[in-house]
Parts: sequence; structure tokens; C-alpha cells
Amino acid sequence: QVQLVESGGGLVQAGGSLRLSCAASGRTFSQLAMGWFRQAPGKEREFVAAISGNDGSTYYQDSVKGRCTISRDNAKNTVYLQMNSLKPEDTAIYYCAARYLVVTYTTDYRYWGQGTQVTVSS
Repeated sequence: QVQLVESGGGLVQAGGSLRLSCAASGRTFSQLAMGWFRQAPGKEREFVAAISGNDGSTYYQDSVKGRCTISRDNAKNTVYLQMNSLKPEDTAIYYCAARYLVVTYTTDYRYWGQGTQVTVSS
């Protein structure tokens, strides 16, 4: 069983930055593919970024490429999402997710955090 706890959300002005963190329980963190998703009111949950467990390869949604960086610290069982040049359309609840095997862009992740709110004001 893996438990995920996100932190780092908040209110920021457009153009600002936030760093989200996701702390995972368990001894198998390095084997997990980790993803960040977001869900805005009235919209479906969508993929933001992911990082593989084996070689640390990273993947991004086109709208956040160049503005967001996903990284992981296996010694701390933590994955991060650094978000820069934030826009009002980035406003959403951001969720951390984990799965064994390979990264996927779909919501087919076994473990999910409770989410953290990110609000970007114009």
C-alpha cells in the first residue's frame, strides 16, 4: 500500500511560481512511476507531468512544457512539481498519483493523493 500526501499549493499571482511536493509512504518508491494531474471545476482530471521510476524520464502535457519541471528524490520518497510563469488557467486541484510499471498519460494510476489547491489570480 502506498499513501501519497501533497503540499505546496496556494494562491499566487499570474506569472508567479509554486513548488508542489508529494510525499509517499512505503519502501518501493524508487520503483514507482509518479504523475501529477489536475482538475479544474467542471472539467475532467487531466495529465500534467510524470516521471518514471527506473530511469527518471520525464513527460509533460504540451500546455505546461517549458513552465513546469517534475523531479523526484528517491532518498526522501518525494516527487516535486515546480511550476513557473503560472497562468489563471492553471487554477485547479493538483493530484499526485503513483503506479508500478511504466508511466501513463491516462488516469490509470493505482494510488492517489488527496489533492492540493492551486489558484492563480490575474
